Amino acid sequence: MLLSIAVGVAAFGLLVATGVGLLLGAAGVRRPVLGRVVRRVRQLAAAQRGRCAPPVPSLYTPLPDDPHERDRAIRADPATRRDTAWLAAQAALAPIGIILLAGWPSAVLGVLTPFLRRFTPAGIPLMYQGIPVTNMRTAYLMVPLGLATALIPYLFARWYIVAEGRVAESLLAPTEAARLAARVEKLAQTRAAVVDASAAELRRIERDLHDGAQARLVALAMNLGMAEDLFDSNPATARAMLAEARADARSAMGELRDLVRGIHPPILSDRGLPGAVLALSIVSSIPVDLDVRVDRRLPAPVEAAAYFALAELVTNAIKHSGASVVRVSVVDEGARLVMRVRDDGRGGADPAGGTGLTGIRRRFEAFDGTVRVSSPAGGPTLVEMELPCGS
Repeated sequence: MLLSIAVGVAAFGLLVATGVGLLLGAAGVRRPVLGRVVRRVRQLAAAQRGRCAPPVPSLYTPLPDDPHERDRAIRADPATRRDTAWLAAQAALAPIGIILLAGWPSAVLGVLTPFLRRFTPAGIPLMYQGIPVTNMRTAYLMVPLGLATALIPYLFARWYIVAEGRVAESLLAPTEAARLAARVEKLAQTRAAVVDASAAELRRIERDLHDGAQARLVALAMNLGMAEDLFDSNPATARAMLAEARADARSAMGELRDLVRGIHPPILSDRGLPGAVLALSIVSSIPVDLDVRVDRRLPAPVEAAAYFALAELVTNAIKHSGASVVRVSVVDEGARLVMRVRDDGRGGADPAGGTGLTGIRRRFEAFDGTVRVSSPAGGPTLVEMELPCGS
């Protein structure tokens, strides 16, 4: 109750400050008053959202750096207007909370009125809720009045808290239109990221083919041509060139095999995600503890995204963290696939700094998946990932 009243008082102050900021902006005052006030409003609204059960989400328009652009963005932001409406409603509820809170000390005072009357000198007036208490008989009559007063906060405090929560849920939660617009924007960003990732993957495949297998095949063709020319005149040299051509063919086949594995590992198609993860742990240069609980074949795109993410994280742990062991957990929870990769390395992994974690996040965004990274300096590093996979 005290916290609710404090929020109401703060809401009233911020409501007044918002009005002042709007007036100053309309008057052309070049001071970033409104932007500062709105930041405080958003902080208070975020705290109130966190008090709701379950917490209420928020969808705000980012504020520009330019003061004039910021003021225009604030006026046009539907979420900010709803925050202002919540400030007014919360400020209106605050006096009711104060009255309910005051009921408790008033009730205690009513119960104690006989004692106060007994020890108060006769010449000093004593009143309770506007009723003069001139004698002990009147004082004893104040006891049931005090108890009745206690019923008011007892009966209505819960109603007040529920009403406050419903006001917050109705005014601070984004509207369906805002949710839909945010969803469309996120899908557009995800689609652009997927297109960019696909284009980058195609460029990588083209580069690997050009620099690897294609060069080997060109050398193979040249050696075969020269061996054909020398076959009659210099058989020994021709045989040596044929042996070299055979080695080039083996190298080209190996590079093509590695390239195919990078696109979609055959073991993933043959044995599914559990078998592919097991193979990944076997070829690792450091111990990998596995906890894989997947008893069915998942959709192929989900298996591929999960496998490449796990492979990337295990490789990062081997190359960069100095870890002595990696623990991998893969659990099929029906509607989602939950994965955790933890290593005991030096930590300090930056989700925004490396292309590996960024690539995993972009790949998962295409599935509405999530990636959370905890990597304090000194370790350990924990990456938690979730992928929707259907039930």
